[in-house]
Amino acid sequence: MIPERIEAMGAELGYGMRVRRALPSRHRRMIGAWCFLDHFGPADVARNRGMRVGPHPHTGLQTLTWLLSGELLHRDSLGTEQRIEPGALNLMTAGKGISHSEESPEPHSGELHGVQFWIALPDSARHAAPAFEHHPRVPLVRSNNVRASVLAGEFMGERSPAAFHTPIVAASIVAPAVSVATLPLNPEFEHGAIVTYGRAEIAGQRIIPGSLVYVPPGRDGLPISTGAGDAGVVLVGGPPFSEQVLMWWNFVARTKAEITQACGDWNNGAPYLGEVRGYDGERLLAPLPPWANGREEVAEYP
Repeated sequence: MIPERIEAMGAELGYGMRVRRALPSRHRRMIGAWCFLDHFGPADVARNRGMRVGPHPHTGLQTLTWLLSGELLHRDSLGTEQRIEPGALNLMTAGKGISHSEESPEPHSGELHGVQFWIALPDSARHAAPAFEHHPRVPLVRSNNVRASVLAGEFMGERSPAAFHTPIVAASIVAPAVSVATLPLNPEFEHGAIVTYGRAEIAGQRIIPGSLVYVPPGRDGLPISTGAGDAGVVLVGGPPFSEQVLMWWNFVARTKAEITQACGDWNNGAPYLGEVRGYDGERLLAPLPPWANGREEVAEYP
């Protein structure tokens, strides 16, 4: 099969923070267990408060946060307060329920740029207790004309220290100017690649930030080349997810009843979703899904 190009949806996340959402899209809902791919920035935050995302809940997923520049402060209902900077990896496992906030700390540097991806938990793990991991460093491998930070699973002979519940891979790759390389792929996985900065040609597709290249299973390599400047690429992959997934707002579930219940539970302060302490703003409220109002549209991330 020929690699597929998918254009990301654009959105603003306050204070001029531009977000490019490659998954979910109308063309593709998931890549392996990866169900949500957000690329934010680079944004000039020198003269404002930067990112401000008030307390909100999650169920049935893991969130992976990786910064290319700037800083973020994570707080969650487990009592975690963790600063994250480039080179460090945050992994939050929601399980049966967790809540958290994200903000630019004070003081903060002038630019914020990074990704946050979600991984759907399999049924065997999605009702487990919530957890949080911070890894100050991840394995860095230099090979085949590229430099790769291994964020999830195994890549180029190195393995991420983070714990996942389904076979996946993720790597943040720097391809230097005027270079040609082939990224190794597991042929049992489907893969996706986004460009975070610069320009690259990936599997014959010219890509800039805002596009996703989808590669179906069956390939063991992904050719990548660059022009006059360096390019940043994030690669994700995994075997096609075998379970039916339903997403709405910040919840990953299996049925409409689960989603409706979670929205009501959060808005009514159910204890199992926890409470975030220390954030100096309002908690977010869950929007009701369309079927709660008698409409039957396919759920999209609002």
